[in-house]
Amino acid sequence: MNFAAARLRNHGGLALVLAAFALAGWKVLPLGTLAPASAPTPALFASTVAPPAPAAGSSGGSSPIAGPAAALAPGRLIQDSGIPVETRFIPSTPGMAVHAASLVELANGDLRAVWFAGSREGAGDVAIRSAVMNGTSLQWGPETTLLNRTQIERGLWRYVKKIGNPVIARAPDGSLMLWMVTVSLGGWAGSSITWARSSDEGASWSAPRRLVTSPFINISTLVKGAPVTYADGQIGLPVYHEFITKFSEVLRLDADGEVIDKLRVPASRRTLQPVVLVSGPSTAQMFMRSDRAESVMTSSTTDAGQTWSPATAMVWPNPDSALAGAVTFTGGRWLALNPAPRGRESLALLGTAAGGSFDTATPWLVEFAASMMGTDRSLQAHERALTTELLAKGVSAADAQADIASAKRQLCGTATCAPEFSYPYLLQGRDGYLHLVYTWHRARIKHVRLDVARAPGAATPSLAGAKP
Repeated sequence: MNFAAARLRNHGGLALVLAAFALAGWKVLPLGTLAPASAPTPALFASTVAPPAPAAGSSGGSSPIAGPAAALAPGRLIQDSGIPVETRFIPSTPGMAVHAASLVELANGDLRAVWFAGSREGAGDVAIRSAVMNGTSLQWGPETTLLNRTQIERGLWRYVKKIGNPVIARAPDGSLMLWMVTVSLGGWAGSSITWARSSDEGASWSAPRRLVTSPFINISTLVKGAPVTYADGQIGLPVYHEFITKFSEVLRLDADGEVIDKLRVPASRRTLQPVVLVSGPSTAQMFMRSDRAESVMTSSTTDAGQTWSPATAMVWPNPDSALAGAVTFTGGRWLALNPAPRGRESLALLGTAAGGSFDTATPWLVEFAASMMGTDRSLQAHERALTTELLAKGVSAADAQADIASAKRQLCGTATCAPEFSYPYLLQGRDGYLHLVYTWHRARIKHVRLDVARAPGAATPSLAGAKP
């Protein structure tokens, strides 16, 4: 072998790869096949609401309520607040590692949830799983497999090592879109986004395709948050980059699901998993996870996403964990997050009226490990707490033991465990109820259905009965 050629392959080739990575992470203007040379002016947001006029004497913002210091007050669970709440586990194979659920409402009012599950995160047996909740009986049907690794490999014509973070949503044309993270080489930083489309409410799916987010190596773009739509039928998909550095951006997809542009959020270095809440035809706010476990980061746009303000920190801490958000039909806004500086032992909802600030919102705790276990994080306390809830929700003793074994594999050391409620996803159904799904101890997906409008004295946006 020619020595110079070998050296070029070993050193020059590496430099080219690193250069390509750097270029792949840059803002893509109309480059190559990503956009025409003269791209049209982007349309306004389609999913807008008309905020109600403030009452006399009102500032029009959120109510003056207790700040974040109350976040972890013992006993302040939403189930104890008088708000009508229903909780249930979505059926899944006992003993599997489950994570990263998302939701879409079907044409008949049912809900479809998707998540990934396998023997462990990143394992070769991980698949995209799904279940459907009957909108009348509110009962979840059995778990099914939407896509497994073999099916994805056949669609992409490439080896797939890992699958994760499925996001399901309805496209402007009425079809369902499913985006997910796939990895062929390395860890999650080597991800690309794979997508498929369904024209029958998720019963069957098109062959998976790779989303081209860069004209170079086309890796290190990941998805987690729900998309937004534009008046011209395009889709804005919030994504994030992980290789070398981390930052948040928004992909603009055409009606065929292909990338035509992308825009990085300024000063969003060290952020992940952006969530976009649209408040008007040209206005929206983005919320981002901090990989330094500092504060929730936020950015905003006043020109329908053509530009975003530099990311800044909120008052709420973020323990390097995902958030979720939703805007209701009346303009109320909701965030679900882990509200502590460290760990994922509590999960809370923040709600504001249209135009309100989350910085002063009262946290409503959905889960709080201390309410179940006190300060005891022993293996025995962890098993007792999980057993009690699983059996109370109708899970058989055998299945409960399999789920507890899964939780122990992922969250426990030799003597102690780290309870986890994480990766929330929010959706308002057409009946006005707010639906929350999240990972419960890495062993189950839990579904919470809230009728917050009936909370006694709750100073929160109205949900129930509202129509789009």
